Amino acid sequence: MLILAKYAGAQEQLSLKQQADNYYVRYEYFKSLSLYLKLVKKKTDVRILERIADCYRNINHYEDAETWYAKATADPKASKASHYYYAEILLRDEKFDLAKQQFRLYFGNETAGVAQKLALCDSAALWMKSPSVYKVKNYTVLNSSFSDWGLTYNGKTGLIFTSDRIADENDLDYRTGNNWFKLYECDTSGTSIRQFDVVNSLGQSYNDYYHFGPIALNKTADTAYITVTTARSAIALPADSDSTPGNNLYTRRLHLLMAHKNKGQWVVTGNFPYDNVEKYSIGEAALSKDGKIIYFTSDMPGGFGKTDIWYCEKHADGSWGSPVNCGKTINTSEEDAFPVIGGDDNLYYASKGLPGMGGYDIYCAKGQKDQWSTPVNLKYPINSTSDDFYLVTNDGKSGYLASNREGGQGSDDIYTFKRIESIPSKQIVKIKTPGTTIAKTPMPNPNIVINPIYYDLDKAEIRPDAATELDKLAILLKQYPAMKIELSSYTDSRASDQYNMALSERRAASVVAYLVEAGISRDRLVIKYYGKTHLVNNCGDNVKCTEAEHQLNRRTEFRVMEN
Repeated sequence: MLILAKYAGAQEQLSLKQQADNYYVRYEYFKSLSLYLKLVKKKTDVRILERIADCYRNINHYEDAETWYAKATADPKASKASHYYYAEILLRDEKFDLAKQQFRLYFGNETAGVAQKLALCDSAALWMKSPSVYKVKNYTVLNSSFSDWGLTYNGKTGLIFTSDRIADENDLDYRTGNNWFKLYECDTSGTSIRQFDVVNSLGQSYNDYYHFGPIALNKTADTAYITVTTARSAIALPADSDSTPGNNLYTRRLHLLMAHKNKGQWVVTGNFPYDNVEKYSIGEAALSKDGKIIYFTSDMPGGFGKTDIWYCEKHADGSWGSPVNCGKTINTSEEDAFPVIGGDDNLYYASKGLPGMGGYDIYCAKGQKDQWSTPVNLKYPINSTSDDFYLVTNDGKSGYLASNREGGQGSDDIYTFKRIESIPSKQIVKIKTPGTTIAKTPMPNPNIVINPIYYDLDKAEIRPDAATELDKLAILLKQYPAMKIELSSYTDSRASDQYNMALSERRAASVVAYLVEAGISRDRLVIKYYGKTHLVNNCGDNVKCTEAEHQLNRRTEFRVMEN
């Protein structure tokens, strides 16, 4: 009691700023925010403005974060990090030009970094103008004003998802001000939502655990792998390397619990054998169809970036082999996470390190273990300028995903998606270039728009966004076997006439190779290439243009042949 009284007295002597800073460095943003807001009324200090903005960002209040980063970055003493976070939030809010300004201020002369972020802004703007063939809708019956995500199928009619909705006012996570994440279950109509109960061998519930979820089930839905935050005592956890003397900080890492369904009750049978919460996290498991491969997210040593996707193979005796990295085809130097194996046997996962629209984007790759095809960005509206992740599907055509995009009910929401397959009758095929319709060919019943495809600077490879358009063209050509297509490839104005003519020829050849691989006969494709002639704008030789303007000229256009 004397020790506690002494500690309480010391706390009373701390200034308001010291208390706020203590909460902040302990990642208790919800608690520190209210103190910083009191401080800023007394004194406008750029560091306090930055801390307020950081707190709002970390509790997913992005509109407020944008307001406070704007105030902070107006001060010449603002940190470089504030310009970066402000740019990310402006991108999320689809304010692309302002986001580019802030990215330039952050990266300065680091040309590679700024080019990647500027391309991100351009891709987002371009893809939103040409939505893909998916329809995405908020699954309102399931969502709350809190964070709801990580949905998985539970048999034919059941769903399990993760949420930090308030269930107990005394069980708050001071980082966000919400409850700890728990698992909830319901049927596909979203009715009768209730906590998903899991117990230990003594029958004690895990509902008072720290963060608990998401869950991965095997095909027969009797074995589960559940992502949890370690409940190991602070004394047993190593202090973080950046801990300050007298204020030891530690990270509660993720690990996997293995559970089995026994007489209708889920019982935890142990930890995944490669858990090591003293050194790294393992979580977000996914199982192959046959249950012989488990994929998961981890920051364990030996990866390519901040978090990677790894896998283990099941031995004949039922044990799991050592973790193996899934390889650099799908993993990047940034965060790669949330793997799911769809019913179509494809890998769906989220990444911040591949060309996309900002935040986490969802990608699809074919293969297994460490052998994968080039990941394809699923584009808008599956993806947005916000975080889009955890896509689950039984057939590759419909399912669920999670996103914290604008217009939702909470910080993260669950959305349904469906590929639009039906084609209205008595329509025409429209082959478009920017702002112009080249040809309108009467057809029995298609309603497909083939947009131009675009290339990276000095490249002829088919990008993921271009692949989506070519897939649509392949479908059209298969529906109408007599149809022939003329494809014309171009470059921007930079480099010599001779070089650009050869580059445009290589681009045309790449398109032909892609379509032939998709099953289209070569004699149905007529290729033309024009180098840097026929620009769609005024970005000719020695004219200063933005990269986005040059991008419009690096293209292949399509036209239905007259006969």
